[in-house]
Amino acid sequence: MNSNTARHKASKGSVQIKVSNSRLQLVFSHAGKRHYLSLGFSDTPEARVLAEMKASQIRMDMISGHFDETLAKYKPEPILPTVAVTPISTPENPSLAELWERFVEYKRPQCSENTMMFVYGHFTKYLHKLPTHDLDRANEIRDYSLKTFPIESCKRFITRLNACCDWAMKSGWISANPFSGMASEIKPPKSQKSSEEDEIFPFSLAERDSIIEAIAENKFCKKHSGFKHDYYRNYVEFLFMTGCRPSEALALQWRHISNDFRFINFEQALIETDKGKTVREGLKTQDRRRFPCNGKVQNLLQAIRPEFCDPESSVFPGYTGGYLDTRSFRKNVWKSVLEGLGIEYRKPYQTRHTFITLALENGLDAKDVARLVGNSAEVIYRHYAGNKRELVVPEF
Repeated sequence: MNSNTARHKASKGSVQIKVSNSRLQLVFSHAGKRHYLSLGFSDTPEARVLAEMKASQIRMDMISGHFDETLAKYKPEPILPTVAVTPISTPENPSLAELWERFVEYKRPQCSENTMMFVYGHFTKYLHKLPTHDLDRANEIRDYSLKTFPIESCKRFITRLNACCDWAMKSGWISANPFSGMASEIKPPKSQKSSEEDEIFPFSLAERDSIIEAIAENKFCKKHSGFKHDYYRNYVEFLFMTGCRPSEALALQWRHISNDFRFINFEQALIETDKGKTVREGLKTQDRRRFPCNGKVQNLLQAIRPEFCDPESSVFPGYTGGYLDTRSFRKNVWKSVLEGLGIEYRKPYQTRHTFITLALENGLDAKDVARLVGNSAEVIYRHYAGNKRELVVPEF
């Protein structure tokens, strides 16, 4: 065999990414058989990342002896109905359906699969039920949505349509957003308002890291706020890295952390009462929860623990002492950072949903995730893992 042949012959476990008919394709050999697997994606930088992920999975399976000869394991699963993105027929007057289709594709590389399935997939179904997609009839769309969908879901749906049309304006598709300010006018009765825990809209890994970095570097600070964002960096990073409820982090004291920083004992929460903020013993769903710290959490706690600290003192105190003011934090830090980064607004509670989603996507069993965050395995399966778990029948 000459040197050129040797140089071009693929090594064992090699998976090549090629373009066929303007679509990305994986080409590889296994057990003497040549395989050609079309991914159905156009050749874009975002799609290349997904292709690399699939290629890595195939390589690992071939090396470890877990290769799926049927290739079913490696075929991309559609998160939303896969329809060809057709050119906008009337550029000066596109329909809401056409804009939404492009907006979803724009958001896809920025969001986790859970977000695409449970948020954008859900609202795509809403969009298909609308009696009209005419932007000039936005008020009719709102009125129909109010009558047809649960009011909280309706409010979130109109919020997404507003985000879609904002993006369309910046992209030059339309000149005005007919849904601007519409969601804020929808006021659900107090008895029907959902809690922060009900809406699952996690941040992607890239969004998480961008938020932490922006706060750490004091980006997007409002001059009139009187303080710097980096004061809250440790609090935000802790929420993302542990998946605890904000109320649990705010009530955390140094006595709850082991001397070697290996464990955190969550056993109380900060709650709002008629008399103000107070610490309540016990957690929402259990009396206490022991959380094993990984290296990142240990380093964070070691870095912020005072040399001489009162065991009863707060791990995350307020900027001027006392308890951390979550309303001020949201208004002056959280909101301005998300706006500055161009990330769709979500409440800080989504740090918990982000931790759970990323833990599941990185292979942690739902029962173990439930123990870490203080939920039941049933809740994790129903709200996070139910549609993502790959069922395998064991040999017995």
